[in-house]
Amino acid sequence: MKFEDEPVPGQPFPIRPGHSSGGRLERILREGVFAVTAELDPPDSADAEDVYRRARIFDGFIDAMNATDGAGANCHMSSVAVCALLRRVGYAPVMQVACRDKNRIAIQGDVLGAAAMGVCNILCLTGDGVQAGDDPGAKPVFDLDSLSLLETIRTMREESRLLTGRKLDSPPRVFLGAATNPFTEPLEFQPIRLAKKIAAGAQFIQTQYCFDLDKFRIFMTRARDLGLLEQVFILAGVGPPASARAARWMRSHIPGVTIPDSIIHRLEGAGDQQAEGRKICIELIQQLREIEGVSGVHIMAYRQEKSIAAIVRDSGVLDGRTPWYPERGRNPGYLGQETD
Repeated sequence: MKFEDEPVPGQPFPIRPGHSSGGRLERILREGVFAVTAELDPPDSADAEDVYRRARIFDGFIDAMNATDGAGANCHMSSVAVCALLRRVGYAPVMQVACRDKNRIAIQGDVLGAAAMGVCNILCLTGDGVQAGDDPGAKPVFDLDSLSLLETIRTMREESRLLTGRKLDSPPRVFLGAATNPFTEPLEFQPIRLAKKIAAGAQFIQTQYCFDLDKFRIFMTRARDLGLLEQVFILAGVGPPASARAARWMRSHIPGVTIPDSIIHRLEGAGDQQAEGRKICIELIQQLREIEGVSGVHIMAYRQEKSIAAIVRDSGVLDGRTPWYPERGRNPGYLGQETD
């Protein structure tokens, strides 16, 4: 299946009937193509090249990249700035917006500014508490949460007005996303929580790490029974565990991450645990693709970003297609993977 190249770097496509944005990610999902997104960690830097260096690692292997917004309650280059830089050269970013640090005035302003710079995808998050980060003395805001944030941006987009009722001259044409955690107890409540996010405006969902496929299948079955799978695109979260020790740490310290003992034992028995972690991730992607209602995967490979290209390639989920990237066409043999 062929998708048009970027018409002008930094500018969205014309918006198709039934679409909310001119973004590539929405086009791919609505065409029924299995999508691949990944997490780009913003740098602790004021140098734009540091952003581009990180983005080039993904060239030719992902459809969109998330720019995190103070992930873990730690300060990095802002999500809106990272997205603006990525759009300048044609990448498809997903701008994460966490409610922890800004009130509704600032958030609505960021949404308008991001949309004006060509950002087409926004992921709405409540955000971690400040105690999770390295500056616990910071003052949290939480004027909105993920549900009210979704409703706010949907109102801006569909009714062309701010929360105050003041009219917008031009609404933000954006594709709205949210996160969900299928593994948080009580498990039976999570599909209901998902339904609330869809009702609030979520059009795509990125999930927490899916290591326990049995529990994830139960979640998807419940979501299907509620009629949710026809209303939203679900991107299952995956990532390569670096070692058995890292997997145990994730299971103990990241809320809602469930890693079966079988995976940890498999890592412990491997001669090269990091390579085994990549193999596990590949297998999970292949199995997730077969689950009804899974529209793609979202890869989170903290400090292992350079492994993502090989994971995607070896999983076979791209079906031979090459996702767009800035140098495609100008240098067909270039796939952007750099080595230090």
